[in-house]
Amino acid sequence: MATDGKLMDMLTEYAASHRHPFNIFMHIIGIPTIMLGILIPLTWTGFEIADIRISFAHFLILGFFLFYLSLDTLFASAFLLIAFLLLLLAERLGNYSDNISWYIAIICLIGGYIGQFIGHAVEKSKPVLIKHPIQAHLAAPFFIVVELFKLAGLREEIFSEIQSRINS
Repeated sequence: MATDGKLMDMLTEYAASHRHPFNIFMHIIGIPTIMLGILIPLTWTGFEIADIRISFAHFLILGFFLFYLSLDTLFASAFLLIAFLLLLLAERLGNYSDNISWYIAIICLIGGYIGQFIGHAVEKSKPVLIKHPIQAHLAAPFFIVVELFKLAGLREEIFSEIQSRINS
């Protein structure tokens, strides 16, 4: 990945408003929880091809993956793995009775958003969701993958570049 261009601008803007460890933690928990809340009802509708069930949740993940692939292959691949695991969980939870599945999905959505707002309150920063709601929803899962790489100490050259951009 080049250390210039739109991706670095996005990562720098994200990192600038997500510096407090508690806020980062709340996002690492909250964003996948929100994704789960969205995926659960999307697993209910789909079709079969050669005895393989394809749901709207598969299409959503594929769309995100293709978008992320245009940004960075390794991060996109890591997203696909995480999203696949969330999809498996969403399919299991989606198989409960409709009322229970809806409750779980709603609790995931509300809980995930509340967690993020609490994280931003602790950091004293305005959530990107308020300023750019569509961009926030498209980019947030990607940023979580990036945060996980950072926590694992991988691709440190990217994070060094981001930090120098924030400091300048």
